[in-house]
Amino acid sequence: MTSMPTWEQFLVPVLKVLNDGRERSRREMSTEVADAVGLTKLDRAEALNSGQLRYSNRIGWSLSFLARAEAISRPKRGSYVIAEVGRSLLDAKPSGITEADLKAIPAYVAYEPQQRSTPGNSAEVLSSTLDPIEQIEQGIARINEEVAAQLQKRLHDQEPAFLEQSVLDVLVAMGYGGAEKRAQRTQLSNDGGIDGIIDQDPLGLDRIYVQAKRYAADNTVDRPKVQAFVGALQGHQATQGIFITTGRFSPGAREYAANVQSRVILIDGDRLTNLMIRYGIGVQTRDIHKVVEVDEDYFE
Repeated sequence: MTSMPTWEQFLVPVLKVLNDGRERSRREMSTEVADAVGLTKLDRAEALNSGQLRYSNRIGWSLSFLARAEAISRPKRGSYVIAEVGRSLLDAKPSGITEADLKAIPAYVAYEPQQRSTPGNSAEVLSSTLDPIEQIEQGIARINEEVAAQLQKRLHDQEPAFLEQSVLDVLVAMGYGGAEKRAQRTQLSNDGGIDGIIDQDPLGLDRIYVQAKRYAADNTVDRPKVQAFVGALQGHQATQGIFITTGRFSPGAREYAANVQSRVILIDGDRLTNLMIRYGIGVQTRDIHKVVEVDEDYFE
């Protein structure tokens, strides 16, 4: 039985398999990369506690991080093809690629929201100095970090109408929408600066007005845009609004929102994707792991 490569050790084999320029599915990648590194039948049968095959899981992470670095691209859902960045990376590091090498690629850094890249956060390799519960929490945090970054990119790549509906779905999942969970997306034309309307109380007597702006993660919504939103609220005789962007807000925009008479909540891309993960919008539960401890009452 060979030593199972780590996800980093799969990076070069993944690029080598794709280096012929042919598009491959996730299943094809798992098979061909496993063949390339010489995994035995026993290796391929090794499973995680969740039942997922360990080698396939690690290859999947390699694909995900290479896609983040734009070393590979996804022509369509579940398929992969090498990009010029990937060829250059393979030429420069034919004997091994690490996450540190990926972090030297601008696209990889830009893809990761800034507030999640702080030292000691989930991006670190799990440390043997942590107790098992801390390791689990750190691992989950890292998975959530990757999913959040993917969500932010997916939302930005969709049409504006998709984002508008998504933010309403999040608000309904949070408990807004009244007894009937009612949320209304306004018409794309002549929306008066309002993208959605949602009930706050069960009878719909109090409403919240929503605006959603599709921005790149490093682009900023400035004060004039928030001022325009407040003007739209006043035009609807509304006093409460939520401004959501896949980007971020400038300090001036946040200061204005905090001091204006209308109650305006600003939600940036990082907070939006965290809310999507928390309330199950755009994500699905892949595995559930149960942590047990001895029941002391049982032995008394």
